[in-house]
Amino acid sequence: MGKAYNVMAATCPSRTVLHRIGARWTVFVVNALADGPRRFTELKAHIQGITPKVLTETLRSLETDGLISRHDHGGNPPRVEYDLTPLGRSLLVPLRAVRLWAEQHVPDIEAARARHEDESPSTERDDLVLDRPA
Repeated sequence: MGKAYNVMAATCPSRTVLHRIGARWTVFVVNALADGPRRFTELKAHIQGITPKVLTETLRSLETDGLISRHDHGGNPPRVEYDLTPLGRSLLVPLRAVRLWAEQHVPDIEAARARHEDESPSTERDDLVLDRPA
């Protein structure tokens, strides 16, 4: 049996793992590689809104953590492909569940945000009025 980890403990190494998989662009890169290897330019085109710098940093971090592999096929121009490792593939199931949840609950989240925006200013104003001395 392996060592027990507790992500709630301040010094637990599982926190760095959770930080990596919870990083903004990790979810997108892992999902983009779900169907097989892709080149850098394919990833950038597929993941709308990611900058080349951020994509490079994300790919390097994921490679360092063993979630993706980088294959340099050589040639001129260079041909490099990125692919999920078995460890990275094991992340697809929980990420797909989170993605599905997010896509299914967009209307709920948008409605909650709208309610909050509608209620916040009036609640603050009411509190200010109530706190005034008579």
